[in-house]
Amino acid sequence: MKKLYIKALAALLLGGSAVSCGDDFLDAKIYDGVDMDTALNSVDNIGYAVNGCYDRLYRYYFAGNYATSFGDIASDLAYWNTETNHFTDIFQFQPDPSSNYLYYIWNYGYKVCDNSARVIKAGNEMMATVSEDEKPYLEMYLAEAHALRAYGHFVLVNVFAHQVKVNGQDFSNTPGVVVINEPKVASEKVSRSTVGETYTSILTDLNEAIRLFQSCGMDKGAKTYFNEASAWGLLSRVKLYLEDFDGSITAADKAIALSGITSLVYDNSAYKALYNGGGSNNESLFYLAITSTENWSANSCGTLWSSYSYSPSPYLQSIMAANDCRRAVWTWDKESTPTTPVFGSGKFGAFASGNSAYGTNYLINAPEMFLNKAEANLRKSTPDENAAKDALLVVAKRNPAITSVSDFPADLMSFIREERARELFQEGHRLYDLRRWDVMANLYATGAPDIKWFFTNVKVSDCVYPIPVDEINAKMGVTQNENWFETFPNL
Repeated sequence: MKKLYIKALAALLLGGSAVSCGDDFLDAKIYDGVDMDTALNSVDNIGYAVNGCYDRLYRYYFAGNYATSFGDIASDLAYWNTETNHFTDIFQFQPDPSSNYLYYIWNYGYKVCDNSARVIKAGNEMMATVSEDEKPYLEMYLAEAHALRAYGHFVLVNVFAHQVKVNGQDFSNTPGVVVINEPKVASEKVSRSTVGETYTSILTDLNEAIRLFQSCGMDKGAKTYFNEASAWGLLSRVKLYLEDFDGSITAADKAIALSGITSLVYDNSAYKALYNGGGSNNESLFYLAITSTENWSANSCGTLWSSYSYSPSPYLQSIMAANDCRRAVWTWDKESTPTTPVFGSGKFGAFASGNSAYGTNYLINAPEMFLNKAEANLRKSTPDENAAKDALLVVAKRNPAITSVSDFPADLMSFIREERARELFQEGHRLYDLRRWDVMANLYATGAPDIKWFFTNVKVSDCVYPIPVDEINAKMGVTQNENWFETFPNL
């Protein structure tokens, strides 16, 4: 029987270099395990423990696949060719509390949050006694742990709770998730915080991460680890979801300035080269350290978006211009047909090797920052349409037909929605975008190559996914989302 990680959260630390500057994932090999509860007694061990938190994040159960893929599979952007059964309950908008996908997102999300909480608690207790030479390193590790815990809570609250804001409506008082501000011990009773309380914790963690990065003045020098720029980038996303539009703009500006990514690429070869594999995407702020030797093979996102049956929906294809450079990564298998498409894995193509299992998950990226600025400038209390257009143009020029802001249609918000679909496809944002905009969505694409839907005009903002049944049956205090099944369309 599966044991939910929220009940028994002892873990191993990872051995290896505490401050690795390489882009490979040598730090994620568990070869020198020490007990999380007794061995956080030195700055070096705190560093090893942070590597362990990255390992939990990196797993295909969480950011390495399931939690990242979830937001696009459960949307209008994906098409399932029926050849395999991966993610089908999610794609068909018929979730099951016994779903392995929901179970593992919950399970590994709490591994990230609880392990990070242990690092934060031990590091804070150590801070007053460490030497001046060690203090910057400890602050850096704590900054990473705060950012990792924020990322974990953010994923969990968006998958398992109501969207916090839905086109101006506030759902902060609805049930959220279990917030891990303090490490949990085995058999400890827990309870769900509200959505608003969960977001408060996320904001607190990100602000503390930024403060600590600024205080220590250092990071690990590789985008496979959180740094100040990526912490600001995640904060921009969180504030956009909270409809704190000015805050989202400020955070996006900080992320862009610190990353130095002020422009994007616009031709086919340069765009395709972003997805050669490893750390090839120089438009990214934070990504997983997936390589030809450290990857999830059949459990990778690249496999899901190829031999495991998923591809861009006919709808998404219809809104992507034929000469848009983002189509440069849209290859198709030789067995693909119009009615049974087999995608070549898109952004997970790892084109340098041609093995899509080696495709990197890019989690926080500069194009999103420009799109956040575009939407936030248009939706803030005193809209700035010119600023919105300027930010939008940076991304929209991927379509060579768009060369200036005069090429945008009159309905700018509709264009921003479509541009987020085009640019952020396969990055896991679409479900949450549809929910927070409160648009009536068409879902469960069928009938390729035609644009057809099994469900039409679904109020997707009402859909709230169930807490995994194993967690409910554990009777440790977590309650189920009431009448969750009534929020989904009927087959």
